[in-house]
Amino acid sequence: MVMGPTHAMSGAAVGLAVADLLPLDWGGPTSTAETFTFAAVCAGAALLPDLDTSQSTVSRSFGPVSNVVAKGVDAVSLGFYTVTKGKRDGKRRGGHRTLTHTALFAVGIGAGVSALVVQFGKPAIIATLFVCLGLALRGLAGELAKEKGWLAVSAVAAVLSALTWQSYPTEAGSTGLGVAVALGCATHCLGDAITKEGVPFLAPFLTLGKERWWEFRLPSFLSIRAGGPFEKVVLGPALTVAVGLMVIWAIDGAPQAIYDAFMPAPQ
Repeated sequence: MVMGPTHAMSGAAVGLAVADLLPLDWGGPTSTAETFTFAAVCAGAALLPDLDTSQSTVSRSFGPVSNVVAKGVDAVSLGFYTVTKGKRDGKRRGGHRTLTHTALFAVGIGAGVSALVVQFGKPAIIATLFVCLGLALRGLAGELAKEKGWLAVSAVAAVLSALTWQSYPTEAGSTGLGVAVALGCATHCLGDAITKEGVPFLAPFLTLGKERWWEFRLPSFLSIRAGGPFEKVVLGPALTVAVGLMVIWAIDGAPQAIYDAFMPAPQ
């Protein structure tokens, strides 16, 4: 699978890009703080699909709790695959890269988050922020988060969630957080689609040659090896630089200040 930091960084990049384009009716951010929150949630959600395996970054993010959840999601995903597979789909021993790597999951979990926020308000926002910010920390902080351990990650995520809750409007959270979570999951699948293994993003609805769980992937000469040199040396650093530039650009007043600095007004 694509490494956790790459997934998280790509989620942050997509979140920052979409934040400026998202209509207010869909929970589009109205301030720099909300833009960063949207991007952070998207970054964390970009790790969620790998909750179907105990070998992933996300399964270690919250210690034994997330590990147990990962084993449960793995079992549910395998069961869903077994029930829905087509005649030419083979048998599987695990549920990795099945249910949670589909458009169905991305849309479903995004709608679920929105429904919870509508029903329970800010408590649901805090819970969503805690999970997603914790995952974002685990993914973006990489070795530092691994060194400090899941208790430290959980504590920092709890503090950040509480601080964010103080200023995050419920009316934005009901749709904005749901969109961010769905977008993060879809971004994860896009990242896996560029690897040689591919991803069954349109399963189990679109059948191809009697296969419901066929995997969408790039041509072999364009695909990359997950965790290989290209991801570590090119893709990861490029995403990091892109996110850094997008963060600066997202700060209120920064684009104009940059323009004024390099294009001074004529005398």
